[in-house]
Amino acid sequence: MTDYLGPHWESAALVVIDVQNDFLEGGAAPVAGTREVLPALAETTAAFRRSGRPIAHIVRFYQPGGCDVDLPRRAAVEAGRRIVVPGSPGSQIPSVLLPAEVALDSEKLLAGAPQTLTGSGGEVVFFKPCWSAFHRTGLESWLQETGCDTVVVAGCNLPNCPRATLFDASERDFRTVLVTDAVSQVTPERLVDLEGIGVQLRESAQVVDALSRS
Repeated sequence: MTDYLGPHWESAALVVIDVQNDFLEGGAAPVAGTREVLPALAETTAAFRRSGRPIAHIVRFYQPGGCDVDLPRRAAVEAGRRIVVPGSPGSQIPSVLLPAEVALDSEKLLAGAPQTLTGSGGEVVFFKPCWSAFHRTGLESWLQETGCDTVVVAGCNLPNCPRATLFDASERDFRTVLVTDAVSQVTPERLVDLEGIGVQLRESAQVVDALSRS
């Protein structure tokens, strides 16, 4: 019987979602447990770099007073609350996850263009305005251009953006993997739900090992 679910590590891309300073403990809108998963997430990103596999960092920006915001935060941002403001320190990706010290080009990202972090375009950043990393982004085209059929998801925070991204990836016939110790807000019930749509659950050590053998 044909296996449509197992990851193809030789054609896998890592998608790191919403890991920005404001969402870490101590930030403007902290998500519990996000700082705790940074070590496993850093190991995972490093393994993808060593193997030469693509990495996409997905970020949000909220313009103070703006309305292009997910509904739960829209009223607060419209009233002036400052969360992941473009160009602010809180909007930046923690340096431990990046190939070098780099500042996000918020103007370029908000215009819909990816920001390339490596010369080959194998590591990029996309801006998304809402839950899914596929919503109003160039992620799907980039995955196709890089020859990826497997999407490995990690980041912040499972019931919202990683979950929405995994559902959208599955709808597009990508094989899907969740790095369970490199994503915040994991519960057994949430993992069962994702397994129900074919998401493969792996810990970071398993991902690192699989990449080393692919």
